[in-house]
Amino acid sequence: MNDSGQFYYEIIMSASMPVKVVMIILILASLWSWLIIFSKGRVLANAHNKAKKFEEHFWSGVDLNKLYEKISTQKNTGSALIFEAGFKEFKRKQTVKSGGIQSIEGSDRAMRVALSREIEKLESSLPTLATIGSTSPYIGLLGTVIGIMLSFHALSDVTQATIALVAPGISEALIATAMGLFAAIPAVIFYNKFSDKVERIYAQYDAFKDEFSAILHRQIG
Repeated sequence: MNDSGQFYYEIIMSASMPVKVVMIILILASLWSWLIIFSKGRVLANAHNKAKKFEEHFWSGVDLNKLYEKISTQKNTGSALIFEAGFKEFKRKQTVKSGGIQSIEGSDRAMRVALSREIEKLESSLPTLATIGSTSPYIGLLGTVIGIMLSFHALSDVTQATIALVAPGISEALIATAMGLFAAIPAVIFYNKFSDKVERIYAQYDAFKDEFSAILHRQIG
């Protein structure tokens, strides 16, 4: 460990217990946010790639009945799940001869439900990331306030106050603030980035749903 690392380590280890508790909370919050960041990044990237791959296959001119038979035996997500839900309902309505309009309405409802559930899955954990990003600076500030209060309280037991007496307490207090920012900044950045990605994926799913619904309309026209 270099001199700088040793310096910060000694400050953290010599911190008062309330400030240590705040630091531990911030370390755990930072670790939690990075776990979410890595896992959610993979999930969103996979969702985008799978949707793109399925839609390329869909628009390649494949027979819809054969495509449905192929994917109905698989565990689908994204655009494939929306297609499966919509076409399944369309075929069911056609089988019971409930009419063209009813077939399209039922298919649209099924696709909307599937789309909503997919977006709900993609948005999971994002509120946690937002909470970490918004609360960590205040938790760090709480540690700062506690550290400074304890430092000045210690001066009541001495006859002559010097900067050397309060410097360690103020140092640990400022480190608590820095740790709060360290936990908050990545959480805020990636929350905004992932929210934008979810919006883009939603637009991709919604556009596919509308285009597929138009195809079904032409089939009963």
